Amino acid sequence: MKKYQNKINKIRSFALALIFIGFVVMYGAIFFRENPILVIIFMTLGLICIFGSVIVYGWIGLLSTRAVQVVCPGCGKHTKVLGRVDMCMYCNEPLTLDPTLEGKEFDQAYNKKK
Repeated sequence: MKKYQNKINKIRSFALALIFIGFVVMYGAIFFRENPILVIIFMTLGLICIFGSVIVYGWIGLLSTRAVQVVCPGCGKHTKVLGRVDMCMYCNEPLTLDPTLEGKEFDQAYNKKK
């Protein structure tokens, strides 16, 4: 069975991964010190990854402010729900805002418009 994760945390993890990818690509320029064109290319690609991360962090921050905040019935902590179904950020309890989906098996496909 696929392990589900809260949508906000997924996007934040992606942004963090972009930062590390950017640093690794920039460090890759060390291997091409003799060729300044390749160094510039590697540094530029790394910088683009880091700027992309800043954009993703800004986007998820704006999206997070508009998310509905609920109290998780499993752990009692406040968490944010994006879409019709989501997971608790802390205990991975399935959450829904749609009364027609209560009691059904958790599936992220419920968020897709058909």
